[in-house]
Amino acid sequence: MILADNYTAGNMDDKIKDRLMKFLIKDKKGIRKCLLRLFLQTRSYTTSEVYEYLIKQGFDVSYRGIYALVGQMHSRLGILHIYPAREHRIYSLKENCGNIVEMVLSTG
Repeated sequence: MILADNYTAGNMDDKIKDRLMKFLIKDKKGIRKCLLRLFLQTRSYTTSEVYEYLIKQGFDVSYRGIYALVGQMHSRLGILHIYPAREHRIYSLKENCGNIVEMVLSTG
């Protein structure tokens, strides 16, 4: 019988930091950094709001692409809360991830 890994807070922070660094390596146009900065504003956003924000920032993006990117931030990075609503999902940055995101953005 295999027991689940016993993660400490520091160990999880390092894992999140590593995933964020890998996520940002693929950020050729700055969309991912801009998106992370948006979520650092400690608000909740729908995919539509994120899409509109990025369009206003001058990025040439598709709604489906942003939907996938936000979904990736939730599922693969594990840094977003998701709140199902009637018509749209609402995303916000997890409280324990704000400092990690700030640190990664400041170093990269």
